[in-house]
Amino acid sequence: MRLILAVLLLLMNLEAKSLFSNDAQAQTSKYVDNLKDLIIATQKTRGLTNAYLNGNTASMLLVYSHRDEIKQAIGNMESFKLAADPVINARATKISQALIKLNRKAFQQKPQKSFADYTEQIEQTLMLAQSVSKRFSKDLTPFGKKSSYVMMEIILPMTEYTGRLRGFGAGIAAKANITKKDIEKINALAYQLQSSNNKLQKEMAQILSKYPNKLPHNISSQLSLINKNIQKYTLFATQNLVSHPEHVNPDKYFDKGTALISDAIKIYNILDKAMLEDSKGWF
Repeated sequence: MRLILAVLLLLMNLEAKSLFSNDAQAQTSKYVDNLKDLIIATQKTRGLTNAYLNGNTASMLLVYSHRDEIKQAIGNMESFKLAADPVINARATKISQALIKLNRKAFQQKPQKSFADYTEQIEQTLMLAQSVSKRFSKDLTPFGKKSSYVMMEIILPMTEYTGRLRGFGAGIAAKANITKKDIEKINALAYQLQSSNNKLQKEMAQILSKYPNKLPHNISSQLSLINKNIQKYTLFATQNLVSHPEHVNPDKYFDKGTALISDAIKIYNILDKAMLEDSKGWF
């Protein structure tokens, strides 16, 4: 009787956990998590560099701190199994070399040029992360595929829209001046961030409905908090910052954007942890 019960319990939980461990899923999760760290560090470097070049000299020391985080993330990239893949390695090496070169010359460039150059490398890193996810998607479990999609295709781009809105807006606040073109860009970034948030809320609702036992119960309240804070931040950017940039403290504006990115990364980390747990299997 005990043996029968054990078999029944095993069968009932096969969908919740695979029979065998999935090393490919675990390695994918670890590699893209490091790419996430590289993206976040580059976003901070870009935003603070833009603020510094627009007159906020106090941000210089923070720039150097985040440059060190870029170096650390680049060094970590070579320690993962996926780094041995020739396609991934070639693209990662190109990004790494470009970032090292850019960090050396960023302070000698005009604000717009520096911001655009960092943005280009962030976009390349985002595409690399998405390529890794798609390249190994066939080896992932259904939950792993869904989680990877949300992490790579929604959350990381969402942090980038936030990072651009944060860094570009901090530069505007630092120089206490805004042009018509700046206003159009702020409105466009706010719209992209709101659209990305709508996708996140929708996809996470589907995951929670289909896999209720794989994620912590408090994740719903965290998603609600993100939704609330995004509405507040985009409203502030498109109204207060646009109308009176001279009244906006660039450091506080930057910090609020950073807090918003941190909230999104919490969801990313929850999914990443669940993805790793899902990869373990029974054996």
